[in-house]
Amino acid sequence: MNLLHKIITTSVLFIFLLLMPSLALAQDPTAEPTEEATVEATVEPTEEATMEATAEPTEEMMMEATAEPTEEVMMEATEEAMDESMTDDAGGVVCESDVIVQADDWLSKIAEKAFGDVLTYPAIAEATNAKAAVDSSYATVDDVNVIEPGWKLCIPSATYAESVLGLAPETAEAADVDSIQMPTIEEGKTNVAFVYVGPIGDGGWTYAHNQGRLYLEDALGDSVNTAYLESVPEGADAERVIRNLARQGFDVIITTSFGYMDPTGVVAEEFPDTAFIHVTGQKKNDTNYGNIMGSMEQMKYLAGMVAGAKAAEDGSNRVGIIAPFPIAEVIRLSNAAALGMKQTCPDCVMDIRWIFTWFDPVLEREAAESMLDAGATVIITGSDTPGPVQAAGERGLTGIAYDSENACFGLEASCLTVPYWNWGPIYTDIVKGVQDGTWVPEDYYGSAADGMLGLYGFMEGQEPYPSVPESVIPQVQELLGQMQADEFTRFDIFTGPINDNQGNEVVPAGVSLTQSDLEGLSEGYMAAFDITGREPCTICMDFLVEGFDPTAEIPPLN
Repeated sequence: MNLLHKIITTSVLFIFLLLMPSLALAQDPTAEPTEEATVEATVEPTEEATMEATAEPTEEMMMEATAEPTEEVMMEATEEAMDESMTDDAGGVVCESDVIVQADDWLSKIAEKAFGDVLTYPAIAEATNAKAAVDSSYATVDDVNVIEPGWKLCIPSATYAESVLGLAPETAEAADVDSIQMPTIEEGKTNVAFVYVGPIGDGGWTYAHNQGRLYLEDALGDSVNTAYLESVPEGADAERVIRNLARQGFDVIITTSFGYMDPTGVVAEEFPDTAFIHVTGQKKNDTNYGNIMGSMEQMKYLAGMVAGAKAAEDGSNRVGIIAPFPIAEVIRLSNAAALGMKQTCPDCVMDIRWIFTWFDPVLEREAAESMLDAGATVIITGSDTPGPVQAAGERGLTGIAYDSENACFGLEASCLTVPYWNWGPIYTDIVKGVQDGTWVPEDYYGSAADGMLGLYGFMEGQEPYPSVPESVIPQVQELLGQMQADEFTRFDIFTGPINDNQGNEVVPAGVSLTQSDLEGLSEGYMAAFDITGREPCTICMDFLVEGFDPTAEIPPLN
């Protein structure tokens, strides 16, 4: 504390002490002072306090004390006073304003209005919950995907929001498994647990799976009880979480990230009476462990067509794509986008950034900004948040989000489309099968034909976003119709001739990649992950197709 602050504080305190008797009399002129107040009023000052009070001020002290406070000091003092006046017992949370939820509101929509950033919604939820703990007029936000009309929400300061966002990625990737509270089952119901790699409010992959869970609840009603654990790290930590859920007595456990494949298989062997479903993997057994995935390469191909048309319209002929991990799934989807791009922009080049994470809002934005700096005018993301689309929009450019139908909510002006998942129907079918005893573990690979996939703006009842070039709309609609009729499949996308980004032919003319090729099931990979019952690939998905920048490479996974 500087000297000026001391003097101002002392002066205010002195005035307050002078006014205290009058204030006390005004409140109750007949009140007798308590013994405690009398003792406090007559206590003798210490020698140190007396010396400090009677010390002669130095010339420097006098100059500082008499100096006029600067505009900056006055502004800081005013802001501090405002913060003090608005602080309560809710952990120091300050509401700069309150919002009453309307019928058409989403949390991300409110965040975009409040902060100009749809990704700040966790700050609103956290601040509102802190206020609700001490003020029942505020709502309690248990699920960031669900807010009700009439709820009162707290809009915190921008500084508070930034502090919450700054912690989000680290928290999501490093959840303390020992501190995770296990959900409980409900007797007499089919209990289904979901294990998520990210937070349910990521706006992408995990959000889409959670929407599938809610769909399941609506479809099967009181016959099911569902629960979820979010931000569970892949690997050994996941195995502990999955095992604990099985011990709790859950009937079905659904794990939703590639890195959960082996942990799920290990626990499945230990609990033969529990049904285990892994999403994005390639392993199963004949009793209680199956996997599901879908041909998202179809939607990525269409998204690439939209991106190519837009880059050509921009005059840049350059598209960027964000790739989470160098695994066959990500390589396959990235290649599909590049092949689609070349259909509408033969001169276009695709840049790529590997970020080695599924969910990290900061890193995703940085990757997007790097490619925008390099000349890309359209960004396609393969990770879990719409941050890259937002980064493009801030420069007046456009992007393509991923995973969830609502991924571009609030970003309509800068979004071209969203390839998204529809997990609800397959989850419902699986749980129904478990209930009636007909479920059999399988390698399920859904497609556009069975409704597992969508492309926002082009599905029935939807309108294309305003930035989509008019010329590409009928092309995409026609090909999407063929996909939905099962007339243009994932194998058609990867039918030769296809060259890699070095100009070498990798798929000869007339040859189509097999399912094992698409999944990159090399003999070494299958041995490493103990995958049995599948044919190894012959043209393995370990290359980048022509259309990628010739300098682009696939890095080692480790």
